[in-house]
Amino acid sequence: MKPIKPILLSFLLLLTLTLSAKEKTYTLASPDGRLVTHIAADDLGLGLTYDVEYNGEQMMLPSQLGLYGTSRKKEFGTLTVKRFSRRSVDETIASPFMRQATMRNHYNELTLKLYQGFSVVFRAYNEGIAYRYVWEDNVPCWIWHEEVQYIFARNWNTTAAYVSQFDSTRHNVQYSSSFENQYTHTTLSQLDKRRLCFLPLMVHCDKGVKVCITESALLDYPGLYLHGTGENGILVGDHAPLPRRVEQGGHNNLQLLVKERENYIADMDRSKVFPWRIMMVGTDTEIAMNNLSYLLAEPSRVDDISWIRPGKVAWEWWNCFNISGVDFPAGVNNDTYKHYIDFASKYGIEYVILDEGWAVNGEADLFQVVPEIDLPMLVQYAKEKNVGIILWAGYYAFERDMERVCKHYSDMGVKGFKIDFMDRDDQLAVDFYRRAAETCAKHHLLVDFHGAFKPAGFTRTYPNVLNFEGVFGLEQMKWAPATVDQMRYDCEIPFIRQAAGPMDYTQGAMLNGGRWNYHPCWMEPMSQGTRCHQLALYIVLESPLNMLCDSPTHYEREPDYTRFVAEIPTVWDETRVLQGEVGEYIVTARRKGKTWYVGGITNWTPRDIEIDLSPFGSALSLLFSDGVNAHRRGSDYILSTLDPHLSSLKIHLAPGGGFVLRIN
Repeated sequence: MKPIKPILLSFLLLLTLTLSAKEKTYTLASPDGRLVTHIAADDLGLGLTYDVEYNGEQMMLPSQLGLYGTSRKKEFGTLTVKRFSRRSVDETIASPFMRQATMRNHYNELTLKLYQGFSVVFRAYNEGIAYRYVWEDNVPCWIWHEEVQYIFARNWNTTAAYVSQFDSTRHNVQYSSSFENQYTHTTLSQLDKRRLCFLPLMVHCDKGVKVCITESALLDYPGLYLHGTGENGILVGDHAPLPRRVEQGGHNNLQLLVKERENYIADMDRSKVFPWRIMMVGTDTEIAMNNLSYLLAEPSRVDDISWIRPGKVAWEWWNCFNISGVDFPAGVNNDTYKHYIDFASKYGIEYVILDEGWAVNGEADLFQVVPEIDLPMLVQYAKEKNVGIILWAGYYAFERDMERVCKHYSDMGVKGFKIDFMDRDDQLAVDFYRRAAETCAKHHLLVDFHGAFKPAGFTRTYPNVLNFEGVFGLEQMKWAPATVDQMRYDCEIPFIRQAAGPMDYTQGAMLNGGRWNYHPCWMEPMSQGTRCHQLALYIVLESPLNMLCDSPTHYEREPDYTRFVAEIPTVWDETRVLQGEVGEYIVTARRKGKTWYVGGITNWTPRDIEIDLSPFGSALSLLFSDGVNAHRRGSDYILSTLDPHLSSLKIHLAPGGGFVLRIN
């Protein structure tokens, strides 16, 4: 008989101990009892698992979670429960600049105190399950790896967005991403296991139930990616390692490109709290109304928010300064921007943005203004017209001298920055967002992040951050081929991307292409779908800082329409998603004061819908709907005044169509 090798003996001993170990299970249910999670921990501390049941049916099988790293040169990776505690919370929190004025924060919580200096906190809401780690020791720690698993009960379909960059020989290239891509539709097992998906990600379960996975309170930790394994129903997590060396480069020399990375993902010297992992659960319309990303965010770190002014923005980049009927050449110059300011002032639009081009190109220096621009003069001119100026800034140009830039331009009277081309969410990049938000708040400056990951709770913690991109928005129509199905995408993001928070989609196109006549054009871009589809996006999508992307020349040709667009609020007192199906259509109602706006969009499928008007009271209604020829000419629409005593309304949506109803 051959002797047992030491490595095999160790394995058999571990297996024996594992089989004999006593497992402890902690059960946590949502306040309404429909969602239940069982957290299991064994005596050996070999790991924690949790599952999820919804309405008595298994949604997720026991899935591993864990942290692996070093503290005081001591490795950790086992999670052994020392003690536990429970609590229940039912409160109302203020949610300024969001889809509703207040939100109910109602959950049951379980905290597992671990021997390794950590706690793991689980919360069960009626709308989902979330967990996070808390590092309680008073010393730094370095996280090598975080174990994230979602083992679903079946090999369900998923709607997921891959990062746009992929090289099968270099995994690290995927960590450079603008977080803009259309969705892939496949089963969980058929996801390309080599490719990372960014969040949020949706899983389509049985009986119309959806799961949307995202995260919140992401302030000093790398963002989470998911990828398939090729096995039925399984997703696992991935994080960008911490950069070791970065170099200036990229777009117009405005980025910091990672050249080397560490062998760990996070240095938790500053922060002791990790992001929340969120699993939203519900029907299509329930997911579209899910507030967990905001509720689980860290409370506001900006004490005085009275100066924060959401609103609309007249924007020049998308329309390429294409104004006509003027006596000066359009472009990056004082006359052009005064024209945009005059337009904004005329229609009560709160801001004008100076996008890329006002600072000397290639220098990454926000103090080098091109000679064609007299910035102090423009800021003063806009102020006299009750219009604020927002400046575009590349990532490195803002990062290299953040405090001085913010003070200088705040003192000048600039109202905020659109910061672009971060294109990363490793720990250093995430920390930049936090520092930029803090510095801007200190100087009373608004922020709109582009080239950015999903909001992940930022808009609660720093309310001066009014918007994030992280969406395959209207800018793509400047170059996207007709094979890109933007109409389906528009009907997906209210249920998926928007679950993470507001988005700067930059709607408002006045040239509108039907399915057979849309084409990309850089200088004179058009949208896919109808004019009323574009109009409805101001209701369906959430953007506290919201663009009018097209040329003042186009808007001035239809002043009544433009005035209506300008008057649509950008923040709301109440929101209800009335109808909808992911990828097909959605109808959303929002209230500001006593006025209701109801907006709906469809994909390329024409659709007839009926709206119950009884919840909105008897009032005069104004309806923008697709014209009879909107399927041929997207700009065709009908403006109707409705009988205030109607109890219901039937509306036809053209292919790629939409509608907006105002009730006041």
